[in-house]
Amino acid sequence: MESNILKAMNNITAYGSNELLKFYIGNNRANNMGDALEVFVKDIFCNSFSFTDEEALQKYNEIFSYLGNASNPPDVIIRGGDAIEIKKIEGFGALALNSSCPKQKLYNDSTMITNACKHCEDDIGGFKEKDLIYFVGNVDKNKLKCLIIVYGDCYSATDEIYSRIKNKIKNGVEEIKGIEFVHTNEIGKLKKVDPLGITDLRIRGMWHMENPRKVFNYIIDKYYNESNEMNVFLILKKDKYNSFSDLDRKLVEDNPFLQIDDIKIKDPDNPANLIDAKLISYYI
Repeated sequence: MESNILKAMNNITAYGSNELLKFYIGNNRANNMGDALEVFVKDIFCNSFSFTDEEALQKYNEIFSYLGNASNPPDVIIRGGDAIEIKKIEGFGALALNSSCPKQKLYNDSTMITNACKHCEDDIGGFKEKDLIYFVGNVDKNKLKCLIIVYGDCYSATDEIYSRIKNKIKNGVEEIKGIEFVHTNEIGKLKKVDPLGITDLRIRGMWHMENPRKVFNYIIDKYYNESNEMNVFLILKKDKYNSFSDLDRKLVEDNPFLQIDDIKIKDPDNPANLIDAKLISYYI
């Protein structure tokens, strides 16, 4: 059995509610809103909303090849499919990415992912790279007010943009005389920074990225309705949309609760260029 973002959008309409905390805590499947959003995202890919914990875990085992942790991206990988990052935000503030810079895709050779992640699909031939989906949930009074789902290649610049800045910082620090620089998965560490040689300085990136509600305001403002109980938007390139099977595209195109629009978005690497994309919307 396989899943993908179009099946997930169809399943969101079947759930038909923004009462995540009440629902998941009532079923003992989450302890807080952050947990509830993460369980909800897993459930939309598995259509496992009414499952017990045991039943849900079995379904997750079928659909996902990797379930991550708070320290290492990604949060979820669909077996044979895309990788997923989940962010809960109160209001429409920036996303805290911490040590992990924004990403268009998940690469197997990334130093930021675990060995378990690198090898999670060895049984089906492994992977070199995966498309990455950001799920950004805006929470208001313990309800999911807005969920923006956007592919990394619509949202983030290419990796070299961020790595160039990171490397310039590293190179500059390495030029400090009398300091021992140690390479790490972050930016680095300075050892023996004082005369006694007893003090170290850890240097790490704290990446933040503007909320997609603001990044895509030139699109979303036309569709967002504050009076709705919940607004859900999926943004993906037209080429990505067309890569799904006819059956999966028909699933969302025939769903009366989903609205599909052709849009043009700014190229994250060159905003002067416009990219053909799709916006799939759902409202309660």
